[in-house]
Amino acid sequence: RNRCQRLDLSENARNCFLTGNPDSYRNLIGKGLRCLLDVPHKSGQEVYGNAHHSSGRFFSQSSQQLGEKIPSLLIKSLEQPPCHFPAWNIQINRSFHASPSPQAAPVPLFWIIVKPAQKLFAIILGRSIRNWWKALPPNKRELFKESARKNKWKILLGVSSLGVVFVMFYFTHLEETPITGRARLLVFDKEHFRELSQMEYDMWMEQFKGQMLPEADARYQVVERVVGHLFESNKDVPQVSALKWVIHVVDEPGVNAFVLPNGQVFVFTGLLDAVSDIHQLSFILGHEIAHAVLEHAAEKASLVHFLDFLSLIFLTMIWAICPRDSLAVVGQWIQSKLQEFMFDRPYSRTLEAEADKVGLQFAAKACVDVRASSVFWQQMELAETIQGQPKLPEWLSTHPSHENRAEHLDRLIPEALKIRESCNCPSLSGPDPRLIFRLNMQHLLESSKGRELPNSTKQDPSKPKLDFPHT
Repeated sequence: RNRCQRLDLSENARNCFLTGNPDSYRNLIGKGLRCLLDVPHKSGQEVYGNAHHSSGRFFSQSSQQLGEKIPSLLIKSLEQPPCHFPAWNIQINRSFHASPSPQAAPVPLFWIIVKPAQKLFAIILGRSIRNWWKALPPNKRELFKESARKNKWKILLGVSSLGVVFVMFYFTHLEETPITGRARLLVFDKEHFRELSQMEYDMWMEQFKGQMLPEADARYQVVERVVGHLFESNKDVPQVSALKWVIHVVDEPGVNAFVLPNGQVFVFTGLLDAVSDIHQLSFILGHEIAHAVLEHAAEKASLVHFLDFLSLIFLTMIWAICPRDSLAVVGQWIQSKLQEFMFDRPYSRTLEAEADKVGLQFAAKACVDVRASSVFWQQMELAETIQGQPKLPEWLSTHPSHENRAEHLDRLIPEALKIRESCNCPSLSGPDPRLIFRLNMQHLLESSKGRELPNSTKQDPSKPKLDFPHT
C-alpha cells in the first residue's frame, strides 16, 4: 500500500466537562433514529470482508411504506480488506482506576472551581457600589459628578488602558491550529488538559463500567479496525502519532461518539446502529479524532475563560446601575444569553465545521469513500423528520444543522477526492451513494403520494409533514 505524503493545508472544545458541561461531549450527532445497522455475532473479518460502495442504500426496499420500520443493513467494508494492525499505536486498555493518585488540581479545573466565586464577587461589588451611591447625600452626588466631568479624560485613559491590556493578552496568547493553520486563543497549557481529560476518562469509565463491550465482540473489532486504519493512514501527522488511541465501545442506544484530548475513544452502539456502512463510520470517527488532534477542548475552554473574565466587568456594572436586585438579575440573565448566542454557540459550530473538514481529510487519506459522509447527515435529517422531531433554528444549537452539514461536506468532497487520489487509493467503483440516496428518497415520496391519493386528498394534521431538501 503506497503511503500518502503528509497533508499540508494552510487554510483556516466544544463545551465539555473541561469547560464545566459534562454532557456536551456527547452531542456530536444528537438523538437520531436507530435505523440502519445490524451487526450480528460474526467475526470482525466477516464484518469487514465484502467490498462494496453502495453506501447510500438507506432503504433495502424502495417500495416500503412510509412510517414502516426501516430494515437493518450490514456494515460494508472499505474497498480493500485492510490488514490487521498488531503494531498500531493503539492500546487496548480495559483497566479502570476509580481512585487516581493524589495530585495538584490542573489549572483549568482550578478556574472552573473559582468561576462561581468570581461571579459572586462581581455581584457583591456592583451591589455595594449601588448602595453606596444611594446613601450619598444629594450635594455629595453633585460634587462627585462634577469631579467626574473634570477628570473625564483621565477616566477615559484608564478605561482605554484596561482595554489595551485585554487586547495585548489576547494577541500574545494566539497560536496556530494544527493542520488548518487557523489562529486561535489558547490560554491553558496542553499538559494540564491532558491531566483533566484523565479525570474525565475516570468519570466516563465509572458511568459505563458495566456496559463496555469485550474485545471479542464483532462491533468492538469493527471500531478497532476503523480507528487503526485511520491511524495508520494519518500517522505522518505529528498530532495523530503523538497520542495513544484507546478504544471503548459502550453498549448504549444513544447515537454518540467522542474522543477525549488524551486519545480515549468512546463509541456507542447506537452510532453503529445509525451508520449504513463502514465509510460513514470512518468519517464520523475521523471527525471525532480531528477534535482531539486540533485540541478543540482546550481552545473552547480558553475562549470561555477569556469571555467570562470580560463579562465580570459587565456583571459588576449591571448590579451597580440597576436600581433593584430583580432588574439586576434580569440584566445578568440577558448578558449571559447574549454571550452564549453571540459567541459560545457560533464558535462551537465553527469548531464542528473545522472537525468535519479535517475528519474528511483523514478519511480520504484512509481511502474511504468520502462521498458517504454527506449521506450520513441526510439520513439523520430524514430520521428526525420521520420521527416528527421539531426542527430548531441552527443559531440555537452548538452544532450545524444536518442540512447545512451535508451541504458543507458536499462542497468539501471534491477536494477530499483529490487527496484520496494523491494517496494512490483504488478508484471508487459503483454509483455515487449520494445519487442512490436521492433516488431512494424520490421513489419514497412518489410511492407515499400514490398511497395517499385514494384515501384522502387532505393531509392528516396528526402526521408530520415531510420535507426533504436534498431530494
